[in-house]
Parts: sequence; C-alpha cells; structure tokens
Amino acid sequence: MTFYTAYQTPRPIRLSEATRQFAYDSLEHHRYGQEAMQTPAVTLDHIVGFADLSLLQKEAVIIKEIAEKAPVRLVRGEKICGAATLGLALSHVIPATFEGQVVLPSLSHVTLDFGCVLERGIEGLYEDVAQAKIAHQGTKKEAFLNNCQVVLDAFMVWHDRYVTALEHYIEVSEQGEVPPCDAFVTTLENLRRVPMKPATTFHEAVQALWMTFAFVRLMGNWPGIGRLDVLLGKYLEKDLSEGRLTLDEAREILAHFFIKGCEWVRGGNQGSGDAQHYQNIVLSGVDENGHDVTNAVTYLVLDILEELPIGDFPTTIRVSKNTPNQLLRRVAEVIRHGGGVIAIYNEDLVLEALTNYGYPLVEARKFANDGCWEVQIPGKTNFSYHPFDGLGVLQHTTLKDYASDVAFSSFDDLFQAYMRDLEGVVDSICQSRLGCFAVMDKENNHFEWHETTPVTVPSVFENDCIKRGLSYHEGGTVYSVLSPHIGGLADTVNSLYAIKKLVFDEGKVTFGELMSILSQNWEGYEPLRQYALSRYAYYGNDNPEVDDIAAKLLSGFGEFCMSHDSMSPIKFPSGVSTFGRQLDWAPYRIATPHGHKRGEVLAANASPTPGSDKEGVTAMIRSYCRADLRKQVTGAALDMKLLPSSVAREAGLDALVAIMRGFVAEGGFFLQPDVADPRILRDAQAHPENYQTLSVRVSGWNARFVTLCKEWQDMVIAQNEGVV
Repeated sequence: MTFYTAYQTPRPIRLSEATRQFAYDSLEHHRYGQEAMQTPAVTLDHIVGFADLSLLQKEAVIIKEIAEKAPVRLVRGEKICGAATLGLALSHVIPATFEGQVVLPSLSHVTLDFGCVLERGIEGLYEDVAQAKIAHQGTKKEAFLNNCQVVLDAFMVWHDRYVTALEHYIEVSEQGEVPPCDAFVTTLENLRRVPMKPATTFHEAVQALWMTFAFVRLMGNWPGIGRLDVLLGKYLEKDLSEGRLTLDEAREILAHFFIKGCEWVRGGNQGSGDAQHYQNIVLSGVDENGHDVTNAVTYLVLDILEELPIGDFPTTIRVSKNTPNQLLRRVAEVIRHGGGVIAIYNEDLVLEALTNYGYPLVEARKFANDGCWEVQIPGKTNFSYHPFDGLGVLQHTTLKDYASDVAFSSFDDLFQAYMRDLEGVVDSICQSRLGCFAVMDKENNHFEWHETTPVTVPSVFENDCIKRGLSYHEGGTVYSVLSPHIGGLADTVNSLYAIKKLVFDEGKVTFGELMSILSQNWEGYEPLRQYALSRYAYYGNDNPEVDDIAAKLLSGFGEFCMSHDSMSPIKFPSGVSTFGRQLDWAPYRIATPHGHKRGEVLAANASPTPGSDKEGVTAMIRSYCRADLRKQVTGAALDMKLLPSSVAREAGLDALVAIMRGFVAEGGFFLQPDVADPRILRDAQAHPENYQTLSVRVSGWNARFVTLCKEWQDMVIAQNEGVV
C-alpha cells in the first residue's frame, strides 16, 4: 500500500505491515468513521421524567447512558483500545437525543490536564472530588461535584466494558473460536492497572492517555492533547534505560495512538474538512524550569507523521534560538512531505508575550494551544475567542459603505477614524462578555458567574474546577480568557495604503471620486483598478511604508483589548486570525481600494492578500514581523505555501531550516508552512478517488483535501497559486 505525498520521494517505511494496514483501513477506507455513523447517539426516550430534570440532572443521566451503551470496538492487532463510537460526537454535541433532539452541546478549544491521569490515575481524581465535597458540603456547589463523581464512575464503567470485552475475546480465542491476538493480552494487562492507577510504563501511559482522550471525545468534546513529549517522555526514557522496550517497539505503540486518533475519518464532502476536531499536539521547547524537553517521543512523533498521512493531529514545534539543528532538520524533512501537519511557534517571542501580559514565567513556559493555535496554559484555561472582520469595519463603519458624504482631509484623519471604530468594536466584544456574571462587585473583587449549560466531563480534567466546586463555564478554571481576533488584516492595511497612495500622495483621484468608483464596484474604471492592483508593493513585500500601517494598527488593537483586563477576572488578550472566515465574510464585503471587486475571497489570518506577495518568503516574513507581535498574546498566524520543487534535495532542507531560524530571529509568532502543488490540487478536485489521503493545511487545522467542499477547495487552491 502507498500513501500520497506532495513531495515525490516515497515516504520512509519504519512501521510494521500490520500497523500500516491498520492506518490504511482508517485513512483510505474510512472504516471506523463510517462505523461510528451507524450508531449516531444513545436515546433517552425511555427515561421516565427526563424532560422535567434540571440540566445537571439531565447531564448525569446522559453520561451514564453513553458509558453503558456506546458500542465497544476492538480491532484485532491494535496496541491500545478505546473508541469514540457515537457518530453525533462528530457534530460537536453530546451524542444523546431525547424525542429526536440533541439535549446538550459539548466543548472544544480547550487542552485538558491529561497529565493528572498519567501521574495520579483516576483514583487521584476520586480523592479530589471527595475532598471538594467535604469542603463545599451544604452549598450549591454540591450538585456540580456530584456530577464530577458521575463522570468518574461512568469512565470506569466504560473502561470495565473494554476489560470484559478483552477477557471474552481471549477466552474464546483459547477455545479456538477466534484467532488469538497477543496484542489484546498486553492491552488487558495494561487496562487492569490504568487509567485507574498511575502509569508505570510507556505502553501504560499511552493507553491511559488514549483512553482518557477517547472518553472525553465519546462524550462529544473536542480537546487538544497538548505537549505529548512532556506527557510521555519520562515513561519512554525509563523503559529504554531499563531495557523493557526498544525504540522500534515504542514507535509501533505510539503509531497506534495516532491511527486511532483518525477514527472519525469518514470521507465525502465535509465542508471545512473531516479532520477539524482540534486535537492539536505541541512538541519540544522548555519546561517550567527552562530545561529543554525534547526527547525520544519528540522524534518518534516526527517519524510517524512522516511515514503516515496523519492529518488529524496538527503538530506544532516550539522553536527558539537555542533549538538544535538536528531537530530543525528533522522537522524540515517532515514538512516537505506536505499535508501542512507541522507548524512552528517562536517560543522566545511567545514567552515574552505571555510574561509581558502578566503570566508568571513558570506558567508561561507550559504554554500549548487551544486545539487550533491560539496560545493558552493547558489544563488551566477557559478559552474562547471572538473573531470579527477588520476590513468590514473599514468598509461599512468608517467609510459608511462608500457614502457620498464621507470625507477625510488627510490619511492620518482616516486612520485615526478607523482606529476609533476599531476600538468601538473591541469595547462591544469585551462588554458583552461581562454578561456572564450574576454578581460583579469589582470594588470587593467579588464575582459570581451565572449558572449555565453544564460541561462536567472536561471540567473534571481542568484545574481548578473540582477544588473550587465550579464548572468550566462558571469560573472553575485558573484562567478565563476571551480573545478578540481581528481578521482581514492584510486587506484592511492594503485598502488604507491604496487610499493613501491614490488620493493623498499621488492625487490620481479625489477621496470623493474614489468612494464613487468603489460604490460602482470599479465598473468603468478598469485601468485604474489594474493600477491599484499592480502598482504598489502591498503588505507581504517588505515595504516599510505599508508594513508600518499594519504595525501601528495591531499595536493599537492590542492595547484596546488589554485595557479591559482590569474590569473582571476575565482577560482579553488580542489575536489575529480568520480560520477560513474569509469565505463567510466575502458576500458582505464590497469593492476594495486595492483593486478587488465585491465578494472576492481575500487574505487568511495574518497572511498577505492572495497574489499580492511577489518578493518571496523572506519579504513576507519581514512584513509580518515588522509589527510587535508580542502584543498579540494569543497568536497571529502566518501561512507559508511552498511548491515541492522548492524543498527538494538537501538544498530544500537547508532552505526550510533557514526559514525557521529566520522566523525566530525576525520576531514571528506562529508559522503554518505547507508544501502543495496547485496542479495536483486541481487534479484531486477532479478525481477525488485517487487522493483520499491528500492533506492540506487549512488554517488552525488540516483537512483531507477531497473532504473539503468546492468553495473551500477553491480557496486552498487560490492560496497556493503563485507560491515559490
């Protein structure tokens, strides 16, 4: 069997044929995702009086029902077990229905504290709940803590069903009724210890991590994994030093974790792709004491991602000025196979951003992401973000849809008017979030959150929900964050720059004339439109004149957001993203001053307008880095598209390493590189049957290209047109 890669050199083969076949069944044949869709949910119609229960009581019933009734799936030869087998979980809801309707939503954009299960086991969490129930006895917090107990009990019910299934299989195999499976014997031995007790070996740790992750997913939630090499590294190093395991054996075990993480692959048109489940991984970087965490697990993950077309675990490498060439070169080797699965954090800058913002250094060093790429402290953060279209603010608010009475005497007047409007948008976002408080006594630092939809399953694995007796949505976490995210950055900046040049610098047209031309969608003014499109070096071309506009805009935006931090326990750090929303925003956008017509799909994230960056990758990075990106505390993503020919041979690897080094040195925040050929993407669009595992980077996630709808496919192709 072969797996498609954009880079024409075949993928290396390190894994066993059985493991590769397991991957092939999942990725190429969509076997397990299609099985999940056959059982969408458990039904609650048989529960007498269900409609009259409180939301917490309903949640408790649902959790028990799912744990007791979700199908148990064992696959012969798999080295770890547990599966999220209910299809509605793929729709970001808790997979349980009453009278045909979903009862409760689920949670995403969160990276949980999986380390607590590895280090203390479920027994440790039972102890935490028991202590919290004593501390909060007689208060309204007891109801939430009772549900925490329900979650742990349900976890063990589900776990025990797998133990029983394994015992039954081994029993009938000994009787000759089914083929024997040595892997099941080992898995059963592991499950008799984990996740109830702390893990003691690498295999136990992988099993405990997977089972916890799969249980949370089974309940409809989409968590990130976080720092996988930190979670698993010490177990592998101990096994290797004691001769219990070889690297090849460890690679096989870990590969099954990744393959099972693709269990929701189901093929077909899935809109924004079928791998968008926010299960991101972060590798390398420093620990809370500043020591490098890179270990054997780091490299095993890269081996697996290079060999198998795993798009479901977008993986970000924390790179700093101290990252050794050995790791960067290995990362480059994986990047050039395409699929966009590897991204880059500039650890040095991210740590500066977090500590400047007020996080203690020991906490900042733990950073991971929220399941896309927005930075958070894993296991401690209630994270949400509020995206908005910065170009829409310019067009519809500042320029009033190009009304005839709009006038500015100078570019500075225009820019200041836009910044006032931008500040108004930020104020509205931040003020609206304060509605989550039932009591808001700032003078005495007393805040009580409104009771809201319960999400007890992820709350159990998020500090300090159990200790505080409060749910994730009700103030239970250590940090509460709402991050306003500006989109359309490049097109906003380019529009302002085009007005500056056309009207105030060159006098090609008056301000009023330009407004009239734009209101007519450039009709009858094609020469001027082409002039605006091609005459100027826009954002992404290392032009200080336009890049300084971006820098000034982002600086002000970051300050607007941070000015709201003192109002409540909620923090409002800023970020820059689109996450594909340029598709959604396109119908509401009118003609742009930099030459684009009404409804065009424009720039992604903090990247240049498609087709406007003409000076290469280095110029693009310099434009992006001219802003002080430390003020975009939750992140600002730069997309980098490369042709396979540009990363070929040793020179291509050297170039990728140099790009990563330069990105860090210039002060970048987050880099999303992808290797793709638009010609191949177009062929995949026409012949999807030949490209079932072709993965592309979409935004904060990857997608199998053929599972994107045509609009998303066209956008990805356009982003790759004219790449270097």
